[in-house]
Amino acid sequence: MEYELLIKRINELAKKNKTEGLTKEEEAEREVLRNEYRQRFVGSLRSQLDHTSIQNPDGSIHKLGKK
Repeated sequence: MEYELLIKRINELAKKNKTEGLTKEEEAEREVLRNEYRQRFVGSLRSQLDHTSIQNPDGSIHKLGKK
C-alpha cells in the first residue's frame, strides 16, 4: 500500500473509532496497518542513521552504524 494511502486509512479508522466504534474486522485491519506503518517508520529511521556521520572534536569522523 502506498504510504499516503496507508496513513489516510489509519486516520479514517481512528476517526471512526472515536465516533461510532469499529467492527472486529476493522480493528484487525487497523492493527495490520499500524504494524506496517511502524515497520516503515523504523526502516526509514534506520536508513537515515546508517547514513549519518559524527565529527569528533579531534576532527575524526565516524558513521553511526549498528551497535
